[in-house]
Amino acid sequence: MGFVRVSPELGLIFDPMKGVVSEQRADVVLYTFDPVYERLDKLDKIADDLMNQLVPDNELLSSYAHRGKASYIAGLYTNIWMGFIIGLVLSFVLLLVMAFTNPETFDKIVRPALGGGA
Repeated sequence: MGFVRVSPELGLIFDPMKGVVSEQRADVVLYTFDPVYERLDKLDKIADDLMNQLVPDNELLSSYAHRGKASYIAGLYTNIWMGFIIGLVLSFVLLLVMAFTNPETFDKIVRPALGGGA
């Protein structure tokens, strides 16, 4: 926030943050923080975007409009397929365990499937 020059002829300035009219002096360096505030606002948006990445429902900073639930839906479909594949693998392992622990099942099912004698 900068200063407002009330009277440049008299050297009076107004500080809007403090609400004080004071005399402008040559030995005091005035610096405006407007560029710093702009960068801080940009960093604040980036930090909020990093926090929004942790929640699948929120829209990200550089994403297209109305794509807030894209991560949620993608995660849902991914988990469905991974659960299906893991279930198939576990079923196959269970079938093998059952076939190799019982010799009768091994002779009836596995040997003919492998081309062994009937």
